[in-house]
Amino acid sequence: MAFSRSYLAALVLLSLLFLHVTEAQLKGTSEAPAPSPSQNIDCGKACEGRCKSSKRPNLCKRSCGSCCHECNCVPPGTSGNYNVCPCYANRTTEKNGKKYRKCP
Repeated sequence: MAFSRSYLAALVLLSLLFLHVTEAQLKGTSEAPAPSPSQNIDCGKACEGRCKSSKRPNLCKRSCGSCCHECNCVPPGTSGNYNVCPCYANRTTEKNGKKYRKCP
């Protein structure tokens, strides 16, 4: 009977350890949350970084700026990373019946 109690206790401890490690890994791999609407960001600096490798930097900064002012966020990097700022990613414009992303 003592063997089964110690075996059960060991299983419970291992299960708790597994849950703890899994939770720590999930927290460590999560991406940075988008800024809250109450927190204003410097759209000029954010868009300058976003558009630094653009072939048309003035156009890029202008469209990025309008998106930034409406969404109050700009995804990091020079392209992609739209999952960090869904508002920025979901803005579209239409040309000849096709929808295109408005924000660079």
